[in-house]
Amino acid sequence: MLSDGKPETKGGLEAIDGSMRTQNSTQVDLRPAAASGTFAIGGDLPVHRLGFGAMRITGPGIWGEPADHDEAIAVLKAAVERGVTIIDTADSYGPEVSERLIAEALHPYPADLVIATKAGLVRPGPNKWEPDGRPEHLRASVERSLQLLRLERIDLLQLHRPDPKVPFADQIGTLVELQREGKIRHIGLSNVTVEQIDAARRMAAIVSVQNLYNLSDRSSEDVVGYCTRENIAFIPWFPLATGDLAKPGGALARVAQRHNALPAQVALAWLLAKSPVILPIPGTSKVTHLRENLEAARLRLSESDLQELQ
Repeated sequence: MLSDGKPETKGGLEAIDGSMRTQNSTQVDLRPAAASGTFAIGGDLPVHRLGFGAMRITGPGIWGEPADHDEAIAVLKAAVERGVTIIDTADSYGPEVSERLIAEALHPYPADLVIATKAGLVRPGPNKWEPDGRPEHLRASVERSLQLLRLERIDLLQLHRPDPKVPFADQIGTLVELQREGKIRHIGLSNVTVEQIDAARRMAAIVSVQNLYNLSDRSSEDVVGYCTRENIAFIPWFPLATGDLAKPGGALARVAQRHNALPAQVALAWLLAKSPVILPIPGTSKVTHLRENLEAARLRLSESDLQELQ
């Protein structure tokens, strides 16, 4: 990869996914997310594995309107134009701001775009999050998300965080009821353990899990392994955290230098290489940063690179 984030070329051809394509191929040049490969969520929702997380298009503290409304709209449009086919959001981002901006920027939606949203957290203020898994709250949240996103059915609705004050069966049961009513296509979970995934799967088909996971925080390694074995999509949040690995002279810095890439691009490429069920969703409020992130889909790490990043 070259320093400007573009893939190396040879003889007028571009090497992507092991095949040679002409530089005039608009789809390849302008849709880098497609180079990340595909995964079928629930078996019937194929998406490019490198997606976009729409949390940071809101204001400071994930609260209120973005500082630059036009840039937020431009980021969403650019993501789709560059091959993103899954956008992850939540009713609590803003709250409601992220979902509303997605509809403003992209509705009517492309046929291949999957919008995944979440319910189960309330926001008393900036950077404050509290679980609310009461059935009436989950139902109201889904109804509101349908309105804001201008959808008749949500393709993927994820329980944002289990509420310890409410029986887990009641929380999953409410989502199952909404699914039977045709308001949810697929059900996912977020911030859960393997035991909670097993418990939920006894009540519903669970097609995705979204937990904290990145190069520097691998506390959900057992969940990643479980999802890989069961072919359940694993959506890592905070995918760009790199910790000490990114320090000058660190493993991440060395690998990035060898590939003439940014450390963040290597962090995303590592996630894509970790498991075929991982769908990274890096978020940003800047088009320039979005373009850098999506170029990670073209980066191929060697076995020695992966060993060095262990």
